Amino acid sequence: MKLSEYVSYDGVGLADLVARGQVTAAELAATAQAASDAVHPRLNAVVETWPAQDIPAAGSTPLAGVPFLIKDLAVAMAGKRVELGSRIAAGNVAGADSSLMARLRRAGLVTLGRTATPEFAYSTTTEGVLYGATRNPWDPTRSPGGSSGGSGAAVAAGVVPIAHATDAAGSVRVPAAANGLFGLKPTRGRISMGPDTDEVFNGLAVHGFLSRSVRDSAALLDLVHGPEAGDPYAAPRPERPYTREITRSPGRLRIGLLTRPWGGRDIDATVLDAALRAARLAESLGHRVDEVQVELGIGWPEFVVANARLWSTNLVTWIDGFATAFERPVDLSTLEPETLASYVYGRRVSGAEFVDALAMRNSVARAIGRYFTEYDLLLTPTLPELPVPLGTYAENAEGLDGLGWLEQVFHRSPFTAAFNIAGTPAMSVPLETDPATGLPIGIQFAAGYGREDVLFRLAGQLEQAAPWAQRTPAVWAGGHDEAPAASTRSCSPSADPAPRPGAGRATPGRGSAGVR
Repeated sequence: MKLSEYVSYDGVGLADLVARGQVTAAELAATAQAASDAVHPRLNAVVETWPAQDIPAAGSTPLAGVPFLIKDLAVAMAGKRVELGSRIAAGNVAGADSSLMARLRRAGLVTLGRTATPEFAYSTTTEGVLYGATRNPWDPTRSPGGSSGGSGAAVAAGVVPIAHATDAAGSVRVPAAANGLFGLKPTRGRISMGPDTDEVFNGLAVHGFLSRSVRDSAALLDLVHGPEAGDPYAAPRPERPYTREITRSPGRLRIGLLTRPWGGRDIDATVLDAALRAARLAESLGHRVDEVQVELGIGWPEFVVANARLWSTNLVTWIDGFATAFERPVDLSTLEPETLASYVYGRRVSGAEFVDALAMRNSVARAIGRYFTEYDLLLTPTLPELPVPLGTYAENAEGLDGLGWLEQVFHRSPFTAAFNIAGTPAMSVPLETDPATGLPIGIQFAAGYGREDVLFRLAGQLEQAAPWAQRTPAVWAGGHDEAPAASTRSCSPSADPAPRPGAGRATPGRGSAGVR
């Protein structure tokens, strides 16, 4: 299969070709490897590839035979590295599949590699020391977002039609917006984090996916959702498959429009214009859109401090676990300055401060919940600005403590984190582009707890009304039909690259833990 043909299909379309015998899963895997090799020199999105291990029965699922990538964090594949983008975890090998990995295999996906993440997923740009910066396929001088930036860049460039991501403050939606993709953060408890962890970042983090089409995300969520034995909570079971929701009418929705971010920072004029156009599109489809203000339940400074306390104390346990397993120091030889500063900050958080931070989670969840008793959805820009140039985050990072670093991260993505605290679903839809640069602009829609069905109905309607499938970035695998034969690739980290299965078996939960 030529790359130009391969990239013209989404995952469901590729699986249909396999089911009808027009191509084999093995041929798709080889084509995906070639696509990865073609764009890797310009993007650095995929940090390692390997030969296909699973060749599912053709037609056994709606995604059987589709090439897939997992993020270097939060999901463990037996025998493969999960390094969380950090030198302190370099060489960590998973001893067993995590619950999600087992479900991805049963879904018929063919996992071929892992994608870049910032260190411990502790940023919304993907510029780590371990494997180097990942670049945006629309403009390689800019960030692909984070922390699922590697997955976002790979999907946008046509390497695979859908990839794994995580989200504890926007890390599905931020790279979706930056790379012109569809990305939905599910409800807390929709996908199991097990078996080695019960919840991550005290329930803020969830698994998710990035895709070029709405139906791919719907199909994969259908295949992997649901609790595992021992999970601390589970989202309400959907009434019908999400793939059926995307073709159902959403009815006339009550949508609130919020264009002034929590925290009060300014947003780019082009982003504001895009959000207003999206609101007008929603109105043209029959929905009611009102400008609203949404209370967080606490002040923005208190919100940021509480998040910093939750995240940094969790970070301490993960770093200490790897330091012990690999007998490595906790210093600048193993951690990036911002991560080390956050570790030091977390060490100083008291038990009482941690409990107070958990109370913040309740206050915000109650406030967001009250909003959704009056409105079906909330519409915001996903990001307040266009994808930033690489190096932007580092410009102001020197000397910051853990709180200061998180303040900067939240300043860059102020619309997203509230829905992680509340546990409610939210999606970024690639409805708009910047007229001057052609860069994508994502529009976020958030819904009440357990209401992915409403989001998917609207997403299907929006995709029909304002299709984005024909937009392609500057770095696009489809332009490489003469690409050389595919080969697996193992990138060389900067510290202790040798896999250490013994340590991996001791810390599989750590490999699933750091999620943002």
